[in-house]
Amino acid sequence: MIILSGCIKNDLPYPRIQQNITSIVAHDQSQNALIDSTSMVATVYLEEWVDLKKVSFEKFTITEGGRADPDLSQGYYDLTKPLSVDITLYQTYQWIVKAEQKITRYFFISGQVGETIIDPIGQRVIINVPESLDLSQLTLDSAKLGPESITTYTPALVAGEKYDFSRPFTVQVKFNDEVEEWTIYVQPVESLVSTENAEAWSRVIWVYGSCSSELTGGFQYRKASETEWNDLDQKYITQSSGAFSGYIPHLEPMTEYVVRAVADDNFGNEINVTTDYTEDLPDASFDQWWLKDNKIWCPWDEGGTPYWDTGNTGAATLGQSNVVPTDHTVTGTGQAAELNTKFVGIFGIGKLGAGSIYTGSFKKVDGTNGILDFGRPFNLRPTKLKGYYQYRTADIDYTNSEWQDLKGRPDSCHIYIALTDWTAPYEIRTNPNNRQLFNKDANYVIAYGELIYSGTMDNYESFEIELKYRDYFTKPSYIQITCAASKYGDYFTGANGAVLYVDEFSLDYDY
Repeated sequence: MIILSGCIKNDLPYPRIQQNITSIVAHDQSQNALIDSTSMVATVYLEEWVDLKKVSFEKFTITEGGRADPDLSQGYYDLTKPLSVDITLYQTYQWIVKAEQKITRYFFISGQVGETIIDPIGQRVIINVPESLDLSQLTLDSAKLGPESITTYTPALVAGEKYDFSRPFTVQVKFNDEVEEWTIYVQPVESLVSTENAEAWSRVIWVYGSCSSELTGGFQYRKASETEWNDLDQKYITQSSGAFSGYIPHLEPMTEYVVRAVADDNFGNEINVTTDYTEDLPDASFDQWWLKDNKIWCPWDEGGTPYWDTGNTGAATLGQSNVVPTDHTVTGTGQAAELNTKFVGIFGIGKLGAGSIYTGSFKKVDGTNGILDFGRPFNLRPTKLKGYYQYRTADIDYTNSEWQDLKGRPDSCHIYIALTDWTAPYEIRTNPNNRQLFNKDANYVIAYGELIYSGTMDNYESFEIELKYRDYFTKPSYIQITCAASKYGDYFTGANGAVLYVDEFSLDYDY
């Protein structure tokens, strides 16, 4: 038997399980890392003083059973260029770990006109000043061309001192093991005030101007069809040295306006812009529902075009829908959405399902996990998501290995809105082996706002979630709104019995 067993051929294939980086935390990181299991790229964001040649990690975990080479939980690594990490279990998967580091730089001269131009690649600074100033006797207001606290300058840059900028001024900047040579160019300009840019949204126009830093900048605006100018209240304006910006609220959609910068008795050039239209959210009253296959509640009319979806398709594989219509509404008429967190399964076999409703669609079931498409096409720039909600919390009694410290704490509901630059719906996967979730800190997010609440409410309450924009010029391509009865439901962590009601959502386009 021993001889024969040596001749038996094992034709059983090894299981193919993608090996992932499940968590990565660098020392002195500036924000949470972004883990993309589709591209197998992990991006860490580091504070400006971190030496990219000597990066260490306080947390590094991979798919259970796998082996990483190198093991980033030990030692120091050079992340001046992307680092390859092989993770092996039956097969080898190559991940890329890369670093992003933002160094805040500035250089201001007394009396300068407009904003300083900082070119970190060319290592140069460009500043405009009025023609009336003596370039050989300009006063330095402030300067920072390297990381805080660890940078030295030769010659020294001292605020309040006078420097000769009549010719290109060179300064040596040293930090960590880096030595950079920066050149400062100062050039005279004739105009004391300029209207640099204007970006029109639906009911708001963002305006940008420049003037001498010794003047106070402001803006005027009018309809293109009118002749009388309106002064923008200073409470809407922010000024930093010779650059200033602001926003003009309470405007009419699809209307042409003229704007200009002003400083004392000086007027800048005029810019014509046209405000955008406004658009309501489809089915945002949550009145339309139909029952599919006698167990899957769908938040749209039968035969209609879906805009919202839920995880009911996944929950129904082991039980019943956990997102259902309810006549408990804020108005007393129509329907609302009731989101329940509950254990779904039979004979104790299953997992926690957190009730959620979102803009997008449920694609398919992956075992006991789900694959979703997030987002609906949208290219406007609202300022707020408004609506009504009611929540009843319970103590968290189901957790996965990553969130065990939450057990016994009150659960929290989560409502968020994001505008993104996706080129297609974003695939969400809850399977830990190839998990991909929405990340509010990702580069694809143009604007974001959220509401998190833990407690029990007696009645509906109104809410307003203001969108915080990271980019005022790029138009979004998708909108993502998600409501969840358990904040960590994507990780199958939450409280059996937590309930969230949502009703009457709308978008606001004004400030």
